[in-house]
Formats: sequence, structure tokens, C-alpha cells
Amino acid sequence: MEEGRVIREITPLMGKDSLYIADRRKKEFTYPIHNHEAFELNFVEHASGVRRIVGDSNEIVGEYDLVLITSPDLEHVWEQNTCTSENIREVTIQFHLDMSENGFISRNPFHSIQKMMAEARKGLCFPIDAIMHVYNQIDTLSTIKDGFYAFLQFMTILYELSKCEGARTLATSSFAKVDVESDSRRVLKVKNYINKNYTDEIRLSVLADVAGMSPSAFSRFFKLRTGRNLSDYIIDIRLGYASRMLVDTSKSIAEISYSCGFNNLSNFNRIFKKKKNCSPSAFRENYHKTRIIV
Repeated sequence: MEEGRVIREITPLMGKDSLYIADRRKKEFTYPIHNHEAFELNFVEHASGVRRIVGDSNEIVGEYDLVLITSPDLEHVWEQNTCTSENIREVTIQFHLDMSENGFISRNPFHSIQKMMAEARKGLCFPIDAIMHVYNQIDTLSTIKDGFYAFLQFMTILYELSKCEGARTLATSSFAKVDVESDSRRVLKVKNYINKNYTDEIRLSVLADVAGMSPSAFSRFFKLRTGRNLSDYIIDIRLGYASRMLVDTSKSIAEISYSCGFNNLSNFNRIFKKKKNCSPSAFRENYHKTRIIV
């Protein structure tokens, strides 16, 4: 085994299979950080204190956790951390759906599912009320013997989740290697500009020019359309690229800091720790400690 590499999971889904459902009870999480071709909906209960890592997102989960991941390149793991539960339950559903322009999911009745699947390329975490809304269907899914009815119930789960409010993405788009998307042409132009120029100083006046607005009007417009302050958005993009470089390269933290647009190392360390709840070196060490190839 070689350290520093992410495990590439071979899923049990065969060529014509639609679903793989693993419903298990256990006392601890031991599987290393990994990614895989298949889409995945992962439900965990009675696991308060477990650490969930999805890309550059690192969070401690509560009693219930439900995450959808639809990117083959997005690393993820649930780590034991401080969880002391003797009765952890994990239901993992791996599946394939044709997301192409002419695919089944592109039809009108599935519009909300298609939108949710696109968001889930960064990992999508669902709030407790959404989890409770589909709990019975997830709870009984592994007991359905007929493949057709199991698939029908699973599609109902996806549909109900796609209609819920409060789901949030986990990894940053820059870490997850996801193209910037937006429903506003002006916002999209600005996001693309930031993505191309994140290594340099980015001035509000320049972004306002890109959007064809005054600086003060643009700041309000960006917050209204994205729900985020412009400065926070730029920092998150830079941190996403920095996190990806910490994982994928052996460059020093100082090199990474300056190459991602931070003008001094102490500032980078302070912002990283505030946003990620750990230092850049701890983030790198944790990934390399758990990333293996078999």
C-alpha cells in the first residue's frame, strides 16, 4: 500500500444493475477516504460525534446524517472520531442514472431531481426535517425483494429530497472540480472571472465593470443573487483551490498560500483555520493519514 493516494472503490453495481443497497449495523467506521464512479446516497443514524469529510468539508454529525454525492472525483469518508455508539446504522445506496441531455432524468417530471443531482457533485447534505420526511422509505428499502418496486421507492426518495428546502452543498466548487453555474448571466460572468483570476488581487471595481454596474450596486446585487458576500465567496474559492493543492501536491503551505491569492502566510493560516476548523498542515495530514490505495 502507498500512502497519499485516495482509494478508488470498485462498487458492486454490475452493468445492468440500477441499485446497490447496503443496510448494516456496526460499532465503528473503519473504511478509508475514497471515491467511486457510482452515485451515492448515504444515510447514518445513531452516530453522533462521527466526523464526515466530503472534499474540503469537515464536519461532526449529529444523531442523523444524509448526504448525496454524484461526482466520481469527490473524496469522502465517515470517521469514528468521538462517536461511542454501540448501534450505528448505515444505509448506503449506490446507483446509476443517465444524466445526459437525452437521458431519462432530463424529462420534465424529473427537473427537480436533475437540479439536485447537479448540486450534489459537491456533496449535498440534507436537514433533519428532510431526513425525517423520507426516513420510513430509507428504513424499509433494503427489505423490498422486487427490484422494480425497490427502484420505484428509491426514485420517490430522490424526488422528495429534491423538493425539500434547506439542503446545502459541502465541498467548494473549486475543490470538487465543478464548473461554475449560475442562473444569472451577470453573476456567471463574475464567477468565471474570479475562477480565472483567483491567484491575483481582485478589486471590487473590476468585478463591477465585468457586471456592468456601479461597485455599490454590484455588491448588493451579488449578495441578493447568491446569498453570500463577495469577499466571502472569493475566500472560499481560494481556500478550495488551496485545499485541493494540499491534498494533491507536495508543495509547501507557504507556496500554496501565495499561489492561491493570499498575500501572507499568517493570514492564510488564520482564515483557513477559521473556515475549516483545522490548520492547513492538519488538513493535509488527516487526508494523507487516511488516503490509501489497494
